[in-house]
Amino acid sequence: MNIYVGNLSEQITENHLKTIFGEYGEVERAKIISDRFSGRTKGFGFVEMPSNSEADQAIKALNRTVHEGKQIKVNPADSGGKKPKKKFRKTRF
Repeated sequence: MNIYVGNLSEQITENHLKTIFGEYGEVERAKIISDRFSGRTKGFGFVEMPSNSEADQAIKALNRTVHEGKQIKVNPADSGGKKPKKKFRKTRF
């Protein structure tokens, strides 16, 4: 299961995320998203756990906990599917 982790402190590293989530089961990957120009973290990331039951336990246990001085948000990640396009009306003048 892919898990969204938001409101991350700039001090939290990918290894730190692996350690935090590793207490609840196997972690395949942890990725913190950073700005491509500045290299600074955008304050969120993703953790992939192969077991859905372990991932659910981690989400329930870690959501709204404080790490490095910030209360993190932990939710199942969006599937990343395409969103429907907005339809625009043609205006007549």
